Formats: sequence, C-alpha cells, structure tokens
Amino acid sequence: MRLAFMGSPEFAVPALRAIHGAGHLIAAVYCQPARPAGRGQAVRRCPVHLLADELGLPVRTPSRLRTDQEAQAAFAALDLDVAVVAAYGLILPQAMLDAPRRGCLNIHGSLLPRWRGAAPIHAAVLAGDRETGITIMRMDAGLDTGPMLLRQSVPITAETTTAHLHDVLADIGARLILEALASPPVAVPQPEDGATYAPKLTRDDGRIDWSESAEAIHRRVRAFDPWPGTSTLLEGNLLKILAVKAVDGDGPPGTVLDSSLTVACGNGAVTLTRVQLAGRAALDGSAFLRGHPVPAGTVLGQ
Repeated sequence: MRLAFMGSPEFAVPALRAIHGAGHLIAAVYCQPARPAGRGQAVRRCPVHLLADELGLPVRTPSRLRTDQEAQAAFAALDLDVAVVAAYGLILPQAMLDAPRRGCLNIHGSLLPRWRGAAPIHAAVLAGDRETGITIMRMDAGLDTGPMLLRQSVPITAETTTAHLHDVLADIGARLILEALASPPVAVPQPEDGATYAPKLTRDDGRIDWSESAEAIHRRVRAFDPWPGTSTLLEGNLLKILAVKAVDGDGPPGTVLDSSLTVACGNGAVTLTRVQLAGRAALDGSAFLRGHPVPAGTVLGQ
C-alpha cells in the first residue's frame, strides 16, 4: 500500500517502524522541523525524523499546512492510498484529509470520545481513570471526532505512570494500525455524549498545589512523569518531585510533618520518596535528607 506517515515524537516511532517492516511503500514521512533543544540549544531532529533517516525514507518538514497551498499540492501529488497520522503536531486541512483514497487514519492515545486533544495519556492518569487505550480513527475536520475503526483498552492502576502507559500504548498503536491497513474495519461513529478534552500541557501544570488531596497529588506526580514533571519550592529552590506515596497525616497543606519528608495535603499526606534539586542528581527521599535535612515544620511551595 502506498502511504505517507505523519508523526513527530517517540510515541509515533513504533508505528513507523512496524509499517516499514510490513513492506508498505512509504512515499514520504512528515514530521515537525528540527528545533533547538536541551541546555546547549543544539538543533535536533525529532524521533520520527531520526528513524526515517535510518530507514532511508524521504522526509518533509513543513512548518504549517492550513495556509500553505504548495505543501497541500505536494501532498496530493504523492497519489496515496492512505496517510497514517500519529501525534504529528499540525492540523491537516480538508484538502489533505481528502487526498488519500482511503483517507487519513489517526493513532490516538485514548478510548475515544474520552480525552480528545493534545495530551490524552496524561489526562487519563490525572483524572484517575481506571482504563485507557488506543483508538484507530478515520480523521475528519473536527478535533479527534472522526469515526472509529479499532480500539483496545489497557488498565490504569494506582501505580501507573504516563511514562509506562506511553510505551505500552505506542506498541499497541503500531499493531492496530497494521490491522487497519491490512483489512479495513467497519467505521463506527463516535458517541455524541461523553466527550472530554485534554489540552496541551505547559511546565506550569506540574507545580504542586498542596491544598489538593493526597490522592490528587499522587495522580499528578504519576501523570506528569516524565514531562512536564512535578515540582515545588523548598526554601526558595526548585525541588522536583519524582515519586510519592499517599499516607495518613494531617496538618497545614505543604507542611513537612516528620523526618521522612511526609508533607501534609488538603486531605491526607504524601511521603516524597524520590526527589531532585534543580541541577543535582535524583535521590531517594532518605538519601536526599542525609545531605539536605528538612526539619518538620518546613513549609514547601514558598
């Protein structure tokens, strides 16, 4: 089958590798342009671009599509059977949605219609959902509103992190898209009710609000692992919170209650089991306290 693959981050890499391995003719790979990243701000290609180069596939990196008639015409000229989209990062205009003979198929990281939008995996963990999954969807002009072709669910436990879910769902997406390409399933319209939206995240979303319950803070830490991460202030310094455990405890929110880095929340408490000061190594809570004593009564977040 002649297709284009459109994706950028690590989530899309297993799907591109699987499609290539299955012998489909990949006429072009579309991904986000290389951008400065890291402390040195060196220009880096995205993970999909790196894999496409490794596989010897042609890569296109338009910075916009909706107003770029030349890019739209170049896409149509590929004469595609289908396009596969996985966390690409640009909205496809109607002309591009209509160009492939079988349309554009999206690998979406949720059980639609729950968690349409940019950060569905994070949103499911943050909300305390019991399950999430992958939906293969035929794209239309709406935001993740197209008819569904295939779905598979996975459980979310009390210890599940976004990092773990990301890898599990990426692998499922790679398998399901091969099924959808091999034998087109019947398209099922999404239910009109029950839709929720997962907006794009920023670093500010990871700042801990100690007035939240211990359960909510535990979910936030798991949901934002590894990005955008969660943090608080410790004596004016940024303290990254990498893992916590919900425990019994009571006190003014944000107050350290004991010598084990147990912190009072709006309801209950959490013990900080793994933390990292900005610019330092990540440490278990007990190891951190040996080098940075935090006496009971210290208030975090100030």
